[in-house]
Amino acid sequence: MLSRQFVREHPDEVRRALETKGVDVDLDRVLEIDEEWRTLKATGDDLRRQRNEVSSEIGELKRDGKEDEAEAAIERSAELKSELDELESRADELESELEAALLELPNPPHPDAPVGDDESDNVETERWGFDALRELPDPVVPHYDLGEELEILDFERGAKVSGGGFYFAKGEGARLEHALVQFMLDLHREEHGYTDVFPPLPVNSASMRGTGQFPKFVEDAYRIGGANDDPYDDDDLWLLPTAEVPVTNMYRDEILLDDDLPIKHQAYSPNFRREAGEHGTKTRGIVRVHQFNKVEMVNFVRPEESYDRLEGLLREATEVLERLGLPYRILEMCTGDMGFTQAKKYDIEVWAPADDMDEGPAVGGRWLEVSSVSNFEDFQARRARIQYRPQQHESAEYLHTLNGSGVAIPRVVVAILEYYQNDDGTVDVPEALQPYLGGLERIEGQDPIGESAIGE
Repeated sequence: MLSRQFVREHPDEVRRALETKGVDVDLDRVLEIDEEWRTLKATGDDLRRQRNEVSSEIGELKRDGKEDEAEAAIERSAELKSELDELESRADELESELEAALLELPNPPHPDAPVGDDESDNVETERWGFDALRELPDPVVPHYDLGEELEILDFERGAKVSGGGFYFAKGEGARLEHALVQFMLDLHREEHGYTDVFPPLPVNSASMRGTGQFPKFVEDAYRIGGANDDPYDDDDLWLLPTAEVPVTNMYRDEILLDDDLPIKHQAYSPNFRREAGEHGTKTRGIVRVHQFNKVEMVNFVRPEESYDRLEGLLREATEVLERLGLPYRILEMCTGDMGFTQAKKYDIEVWAPADDMDEGPAVGGRWLEVSSVSNFEDFQARRARIQYRPQQHESAEYLHTLNGSGVAIPRVVVAILEYYQNDDGTVDVPEALQPYLGGLERIEGQDPIGESAIGE
């Protein structure tokens, strides 16, 4: 969230943010509301001063026996109170309107962020793992076909139970997801200094506003309850879209100490998003689903340290893929594709060799985003009112927040099934994961269950 003072004093910078991020907000109207509100506040202060003076006069007039003049002063005090009440009511209306408008203003991008309209203007900064690719089958079987053949992914029964966009991971598929979660948690805790947090899965609207999901992305969220005849309609709870929401809001409305910083938390959670995007081959399988597992890293730091921490956070996320031996690339996001809340953002994309979409490297395949690593500067901290006190005698200041997935699980599963598959349809387990699978070196699948298995 931008402060009123910043918007008032830097309107040109706010206009550039609106333009480069493609956000449609009438900034002139926001500035008009602020100007009217400040005028009313100044007038209100003057009316209160006048009323205080009249109140003092009333007592003096009564002591001096000037009853008629005292009565006139009482009437004047009542008039001032009525005028002040009307003014304060209008000021409160403007206050609410201004607060709502400020929530619609995006975080201005960092001056070094690439300027562009969409994903075609993102800048690739690094590519890893393509110097010595393993030998792949020809053709590489897409994960959705291979997962069903191995009986480790079940899309039909997932849709039956919960609807489209949900799936069952079974047998070695379920074990693979569990192994990835534990591997990532161990890596970030033991080597990167993170403290584990296991957050509540429902979050309230204040939490969603604090991290910037609301009001802009309310249509992508899953409400708990909410029907007119639902007894839980007043619960104000939503299924979390990312652990960033509860973990960041742990410290909402708090003042931390300088000695507390930096704080590095990590959290595993299932995440829930409507993901009402493209359909077809690009999103077939588990590339875009409504429920997915993810390990999220959230950092709280001093402002002067946030950009060094951003680069460190990026390396912590990419190390996951390097330990798994999965080729990837890093994109620095342009202003038009960066997002509403970020000041600077990197995307990490893993390479999946099946489904040639002309998106991947020369050898084919496509890129799948598995992590966004972002610096929000003080944007989220202002929305959630998270501050720290640099010194005990100093005023509290807003800290900076950052986060990055470490990493999202389903698309890593896609990459493993496609990159580590063999000609016979089995899948090698990356060496780093084998201890988490009881020493399992190869996924060979299992027999199908039910009448559909007859004759197979």
